[in-house]
Amino acid sequence: MSSGTYIIKANNEKEVFNVKKLKTSLLKSGASREVVEVIAQKIESELTDGMKTKDIYRKAFSMLLKKKENIPAAKYSVRRAVMDLGPNGFPFEDFVGEIYRAKGYSVEVGKNVKGACVMHEIDVVAQNKNEIVMIEIKFHNNLGVKSDLKVALYVKARFDDIAKLGFYDNNKDKIKTNMLVTNTKFTSKAIQFGTCAGLKMIGWNYPGKGNLQDMIEETKLHPLTCLTTLSNKEKQELLQQGIVLCRDFKVGGGNMLRTMNIPENKVKKILEEVGVLCN
Repeated sequence: MSSGTYIIKANNEKEVFNVKKLKTSLLKSGASREVVEVIAQKIESELTDGMKTKDIYRKAFSMLLKKKENIPAAKYSVRRAVMDLGPNGFPFEDFVGEIYRAKGYSVEVGKNVKGACVMHEIDVVAQNKNEIVMIEIKFHNNLGVKSDLKVALYVKARFDDIAKLGFYDNNKDKIKTNMLVTNTKFTSKAIQFGTCAGLKMIGWNYPGKGNLQDMIEETKLHPLTCLTTLSNKEKQELLQQGIVLCRDFKVGGGNMLRTMNIPENKVKKILEEVGVLCN
């Protein structure tokens, strides 16, 4: 049924549906092979030319929930959960900062750094005994939107202005890394420029190793927007309180949820999901 069937990606490009890619993503989420086969067969049987990848995702996600596979469902939704940290992008900056803290760096988010020409607010500055990393964040609310050459040029210009004033002079023995991080993808020209200009770039699946998806899996830090037991309204309320990670619920999470007038039986389900996901 799926042979030669074209689907529409988030960026509106067409590609032939590949059931192996679907199965791989479901297996990576922790779903059993039996459940993966059932979902794949169901989606293949309902596949039509021009179906959007977001609709395929929703079908698979819904089936995981119906199969009582809440944890695989939460992990399967990580990419969209990161996008749901929007709309203003500030929780995503905190999320990236937490990733670097988990990797052993001391982190400052929203640090003002003086350049030769102007003052700059750098989204994340992370350092350990060997390296100092300045990170600019480009957050998108749509998976189909890519960070392009203009973004890379703008970010490189900011880092160059800071370097002219000698920001790194007190850290001469450390490796200096200038980085652009996005929750989606980069255009080919942006990658070409970054490679040439020495600007390290990290996107959802770029580079092949050490990308954003790899970093999330390595540090086991899941945004609270992954949780299938929370409503969208509850997620946004928690984000507004500065709660970005599932692990933030591990201590005192129950009391926090109860102050939001969430019923006790639902609180229990949320904490159970948090416990499994964080472990």
